[in-house]
Amino acid sequence: MESMSSPESEPGPADSPPADALPAVAPQLRALRRRASLTLEAAARSAGLSPAHLSRLETGQRQPSLPMLLALARVYGTTVSELLGETVTERDAVVRAAEMEPTAAGGWTYWQAGAAGRGMQALRVQVPYGSQGDIVRVHPGEEWLYVLRGRLRLRLGDTTHRLGPGDSAHFDSLTPHRIAAQDPDGTELLFVHTLLQSPTATLCLGPTPGETP
Repeated sequence: MESMSSPESEPGPADSPPADALPAVAPQLRALRRRASLTLEAAARSAGLSPAHLSRLETGQRQPSLPMLLALARVYGTTVSELLGETVTERDAVVRAAEMEPTAAGGWTYWQAGAAGRGMQALRVQVPYGSQGDIVRVHPGEEWLYVLRGRLRLRLGDTTHRLGPGDSAHFDSLTPHRIAAQDPDGTELLFVHTLLQSPTATLCLGPTPGETP
């Protein structure tokens, strides 16, 4: 399990204002906040920052740490890459069924149902019975799932929910959660997550082939 510090933590090297580090961050932060139609105060509150600190980030007086970038990207509905001003190549809007190759990860099988590299990732997932049921996940972002077939056991914090076909759930991924098939036949679901292109993405689907669990 991976823990994240609060976005507004003790100042460190990443919070200092070096002259030439991340020159595109300040204007991008302001532009993306305005695109999201958020005031400085509202954006700062949602990201766990003070308005004064966010103002310093937007004017280049401070440089954000990784937890701050993750929090702000989530608030603005974008990716850390866009916050850093990185350009993204054009992607196809449509994903054809023939292009959805199955991939095994941590006992699950999933099919990419959306374009790769975006802040929001859509998947069709097959969860066998007894697979990953004891893995507790905690990571930045949000998750939404919709049960297509079978029954799902979803534990959020201290509460266990049992979902059947047509049921859905939408939750903050920083809430400790476990996903498991309820019945021996397994379950199939649609799954959307916003992991903000973070290395913690592997915590969501389990280790990929070749990785050590």
